[in-house]
Amino acid sequence: MKRNATPNDEIRWQSVLERDPNADGHFVFAVQTTGIYCRPSCRARHALRQNVQFFSDASAAQEAGFRPCKRCQPDKADPQQQRIEKVAQACRLLEQETTLTLDELAREVAVSAFHFHRMFKSVTGMTPRAWQQAWRAKKLRESLKVSETVTDAVMAAGFPTSSSFYRQADSTLGMTPRQYREGGNALSVRYTLQSCQLGRCLVAESDRGICAVLPGDSDETLIAELEQMFPHAQREEADQTFHQRVATVIALLDGQHLLVALPLDIRGTAFQQQVWQALRTIPVGETRSYQQVAESIGKPNAVRAVANACGANRLALLIPCHRVVRQSGALSGYRWGEARKAELLRREKEQGR
Repeated sequence: MKRNATPNDEIRWQSVLERDPNADGHFVFAVQTTGIYCRPSCRARHALRQNVQFFSDASAAQEAGFRPCKRCQPDKADPQQQRIEKVAQACRLLEQETTLTLDELAREVAVSAFHFHRMFKSVTGMTPRAWQQAWRAKKLRESLKVSETVTDAVMAAGFPTSSSFYRQADSTLGMTPRQYREGGNALSVRYTLQSCQLGRCLVAESDRGICAVLPGDSDETLIAELEQMFPHAQREEADQTFHQRVATVIALLDGQHLLVALPLDIRGTAFQQQVWQALRTIPVGETRSYQQVAESIGKPNAVRAVANACGANRLALLIPCHRVVRQSGALSGYRWGEARKAELLRREKEQGR
C-alpha cells in the first residue's frame, strides 16, 4: 500500500524534477511501475508522481523489493567519487607507451566518448590528449638523463617515432632533446645581476628572449637557481643591447609603470602557458583569485593546477603571478616570498589610482 505523501516528500520530488546532484546521498526514489530505484540526479525520464516512493537510502529501497538503476547506480559510491575514480583509471591508461584513442579510453571506463571528454577535463583541467603529452614530456625529461641516445629516450617516453615529438619537446624543454640531455651544453645563456628595490635580481636571456627574472636576497642563491635550470649552459658576457633590456626589467621591478614588449623565452607545458597568458591579461592594480583564473581559461575545476603553474613561473612581473590571490583576497604563497608579493601589490594598487 502506498504511503501518504509528506511535505518532506514534496521537497524531495522537487529535487528529483530538478535532477539536483546536491540531493544525492540524502535519499533515493523508487518507481513502483518499473521496480527500480534511482538517485535524485538520475538523467532517466521522469515517472509520474503517483508512482514514485522515497527511501532514506539504497538499503531501504532494496529491502522494499526495488533494484538499483543501471544508469545512475545508486547502490555505488558517491557520483563525484565515481567520476574521480573513472578519471584516475583513465590517467593510468594514458600513462603508458600504448596510445589509446578517445573512444577506446571511454570504453575502458564505461562511459560515452563525449561524456568522458567533458568529465576528464572537468576533473583534471586538461584534455586526455594534453594529459598524455604532459606525461610523455615528463618521461622524456627523465629518460634523457639515463638513456644512451636521444632516440632511446624518446622511444622510452612512449613516442612511436622520434620525429613525432621533436617539435613539442623543443617547446616544452626550452631546447632540443639533445641539448637537454647534455644539460644545456649547446645552449647559450647571458645573465647579469643587479640591485632593485626588491633586493638583488638575476635577469637571464637565451637566444629566444628573456628566460628568467629572479628576484632574491643573494647572488649565490640566484646563480644556483639559474644553474639548476641550465646546468651546463654556455654563459656569455652580456652585450650593450642586453644591458638595455635588463634596465627595462629592473625599472619594472622598481615600480615604474612601463609597457614592456621584450621577447620572452616562455617554456612550460601547454597548460602552464595557458595560465601564464591569462595572468598577463590582469591589469596593473587588480588581482584575481586562483578560481577566477581557472574559470578564465575554461577549466573551473583546475584551481590547484593553476596554483602550481603560478609557482612554476620563472619570469617575475613579466608574467605577473603576484596578482593571483586566494578567494578571500588573502595573500598565498609566492615563489619569491610573500613580503615581495605584498609590496608589489601595494605599489601597483597606488599606480592604478
